[in-house]
Amino acid sequence: MNPSEYLIFACTAMVILTFAVGMRLLQLRMSEMARTGVPLQNLAHRHQASEHLKDTRALDNFSNLFEVPVLFYALCAIALATSHIPNWLPSLAWLFVILRVVHSLIHCTYNNVMHRFLLFMLGFLLLTAMWVAFAISINLS
Repeated sequence: MNPSEYLIFACTAMVILTFAVGMRLLQLRMSEMARTGVPLQNLAHRHQASEHLKDTRALDNFSNLFEVPVLFYALCAIALATSHIPNWLPSLAWLFVILRVVHSLIHCTYNNVMHRFLLFMLGFLLLTAMWVAFAISINLS
């Protein structure tokens, strides 16, 4: 497999994670709404969900997957579009994906904020370093 394929598969893994959390969100929301009788209209806005539903972990995590990971997708897209894929990028991309998967598992299950925060910071710092190193590598080539 070439570096481009590893990078594409890392992005695909992030998309699969997002879909998996989205499916979990739908499952939890539908079952809680059926159990409590909360009308769908009462959940028209995100803040209303936390007022009417007990478990918003999957909702919160789903939203998180459209925050920092967007910068990951952007980096991968630029690397693929320019055919500038440094040797280290696919490995670090997969490390970022693993950190996000573990972050999501914690967030959607026992939700220990300290554990989640540690993984968030590791992923955030890793992605920051990836962007800086990528920018430097573009300037050096």
